[in-house]
Amino acid sequence: QVQLQESGPGLVKPSQTLSLSCAVSGGSMTTFYYYWSWIRQSPGKGPEWMGAIDYSGKTYTSPSLESRTSISRDTSKKQFTLQLSSVTPEDTAMYYCVKGEGTSIGRVEWDYWGQGTQVTVSS
Repeated sequence: QVQLQESGPGLVKPSQTLSLSCAVSGGSMTTFYYYWSWIRQSPGKGPEWMGAIDYSGKTYTSPSLESRTSISRDTSKKQFTLQLSSVTPEDTAMYYCVKGEGTSIGRVEWDYWGQGTQVTVSS
């Protein structure tokens, strides 16, 4: 069973870059058709898919966040990371790392979630 654990700062100042990591256990990051994603949820809003990296290392990002988002991985450490630049208070949210399976990014079913980490953007 895959387990995911997010880590990173709980407080980030406006205009800074948010960096979060997700440690993966119980599964291989390079298994065919596995996708590793970041999803966030702000108070009073629904979940927002931010982007993903797949089993081959290919990345996908939400068009609304593409200019500020970078996702990478280190398979030797079994972790993947999210960097979100130029943050504002609107980026305050609970951030989740998520694992999914599918034959393409549009057909992924997200099946394992981390517990989430709260990030607050404030000066």
